[in-house]
Amino acid sequence: MLAIHSITKTYEAKPVLSDITLRVNRGESLGVIGESGSGKSTLAKIVLGLTSVDKGEVIFQGVHLHDLKGKSLKNFRRHVQIVFQDPTSSLNPKLPVWKSVIEPLENYPEVVPSFLKEVRHDKKQMAGMLFNQVGLSQTLIEKFPHQLSGGQKQRIAIARAISLQPALLICDEPTSSLDVSVQAQILNLLKQLKQELGMSIIFISHDLAAVQFMCEEIAVLKDGELLETFPTEEIFSVKRHDYTKKLVEMAL
Repeated sequence: MLAIHSITKTYEAKPVLSDITLRVNRGESLGVIGESGSGKSTLAKIVLGLTSVDKGEVIFQGVHLHDLKGKSLKNFRRHVQIVFQDPTSSLNPKLPVWKSVIEPLENYPEVVPSFLKEVRHDKKQMAGMLFNQVGLSQTLIEKFPHQLSGGQKQRIAIARAISLQPALLICDEPTSSLDVSVQAQILNLLKQLKQELGMSIIFISHDLAAVQFMCEEIAVLKDGELLETFPTEEIFSVKRHDYTKKLVEMAL
């Protein structure tokens, strides 16, 4: 579904990503792991079409991303959504959270997700249905972001991200700002939604255990270079790169 071919990106003559090639299959999750500064978030911005590349190409469902402009680019972004690390920064503090949840649906009035067909005509009902999708009580629908816990706000952010029934969901460190007990809940929710909606996921993290739980395939980045990719079940193989072995040891 998504093919990244030989992507290279530099900032002020400093290489951030060097010759990165990756694939994401339909309905599967790719984990991208690496320490801070490895280029993970830059890769996410490139896939979203928010950052240009110096070399290489991104192909989504057979279409070259760099060829997209205007309506075509807007349509692409409907199919690719993101969940950020800090949900607070992605929610409007002046709006009740139900309005933030349905914002993408208002931007794309022609889109009718399969799970919202019966309520597409009613904004409040759409929000309620999305709250149900992410395990949030209807009693929270009129609350403002500052009245919610970190885990609740992240569920709101996830509800908004899935509202258009995207083909690809990018999760950029979605649990790192949450308490450990809440992290597990959010990971389980994302895995459940992936199965229910048939989404593909790019799961970006420095937490190897989370990546191992979420993903069928793992890519390891270090200093902007792709060290290796492998099926998750081969994470303990003796063939793993020395850096990957160190990550495994730290996670044990």
